[in-house]
Amino acid sequence: MNISLSEHFNYKKLFRFTLPSILMMIFTSIYSMVDGIFVSNIVGETAFAAVNFIMPVTMILGAVGFMFGSGGSALVAKTLGEGDSDKANRIFSLIIYSTFVSGVVLAALGIALMRTVASALGAEGEMLENSVLYGRMIVGALPLFMLQMAFQSLFITAERPKLGLAVTIMSGVANMALDALFVAGFRWGIVGAAAATAVSQIVGGVIPFVYFLRKNGSLLRLGKTRLNWRVLGKTCSNGSSEFVSQGSMSLVNMLYNTQLIKYAGQGGVAAYGVMMYVNLVFLAIFIGYGVGVAPIIGYNYGAKNSTELRNIRHKSTLIIVVASVVMLAASELSAGVLAGIFVGKNPELYALTVRGFRIFSLSFLFAGINIFGSSFFTALNNGLISALISFLRTLVFQITAVLVLPLFLKTDGIFLSVVVAEFAACALTITFLIAKKRKYNY
Repeated sequence: MNISLSEHFNYKKLFRFTLPSILMMIFTSIYSMVDGIFVSNIVGETAFAAVNFIMPVTMILGAVGFMFGSGGSALVAKTLGEGDSDKANRIFSLIIYSTFVSGVVLAALGIALMRTVASALGAEGEMLENSVLYGRMIVGALPLFMLQMAFQSLFITAERPKLGLAVTIMSGVANMALDALFVAGFRWGIVGAAAATAVSQIVGGVIPFVYFLRKNGSLLRLGKTRLNWRVLGKTCSNGSSEFVSQGSMSLVNMLYNTQLIKYAGQGGVAAYGVMMYVNLVFLAIFIGYGVGVAPIIGYNYGAKNSTELRNIRHKSTLIIVVASVVMLAASELSAGVLAGIFVGKNPELYALTVRGFRIFSLSFLFAGINIFGSSFFTALNNGLISALISFLRTLVFQITAVLVLPLFLKTDGIFLSVVVAEFAACALTITFLIAKKRKYNY
């Protein structure tokens, strides 16, 4: 039975409503890891380092789709809460069409500039060639990947989170099956890994587009619309925090890779790549919850239901705090096993990865509050505060830390940088939540 955005949410309903989006994000992260597992164990360490080296570039471009989806979801949910479903569908259609057109333009730029960017970041020789090859193939599917990112948020606003999860599972299964076929079976190497990912992104973008284009039982449907720069501006403003978060994280990852090459060589890049794969899975729980709960917040904000806003904020805070503690314990206990999956054949690299991950995982204590706080203000259509949290958290604090700490702590300082940045951002997020309590009455 579907749960309506207008209902009162106890813990059971809140878990039921947000679980599909949490699983969707976890599954997306897990199947993203599959490329890494196949490449590291079958193709080799250099190819694995190349994939992780160029991945931040492709993720910056894909973050535009997440911006349209999260920002548009907040605006559509608010409009639905105000009772204007026709306007909500026009906004929804404009967002989807704009996402695809933006994807085509960015894909062309990405393919043309991939070698220049990879070279400027420090890739050389075989690592440069692998990075360019993998990056261009991934960016070729960018328009559909951006649609997939946008639909992940909008499925929830349409009160079809389970369908969103089903699409993500289909996309993930396609990726894993094709990785096994192309990389392990046909031995296509890095080309096979890129092709598997590209096909899975096409699946994830096309299926929801066809679903919403046809008559369906959800709150939303694709149809006629008109260009409205004010709506697009509000969408981008609302979703700017998610773009800043994803884009800044990718930029910072490039800086981390540069620092690791300097202090630990190519092995350091590989070790950090393992941490990023695992980090995506753990943070997917927080991101999925934020994406899942945002339409509820946006709807009640539009309906001026302050009682339910307070209820959601209180319950969400408790859920995030408990999950943070559990995640820290789980990551510390599983560090050795997770590192072994990727780099178990290299004892020196394995030891570096385990040590780094045990330092890095302390950030999970603070990251959840930061991610929820950013999503919370996005849902309240306050893109400025949401973007400020994300900008300082993922760019300013991390860049400062990763440039300064290694001067004193060498490689350990690089791994500790994210912990310091998340702690500083957590203090800022809590300050904003307290300061804006009376304005939004939550």
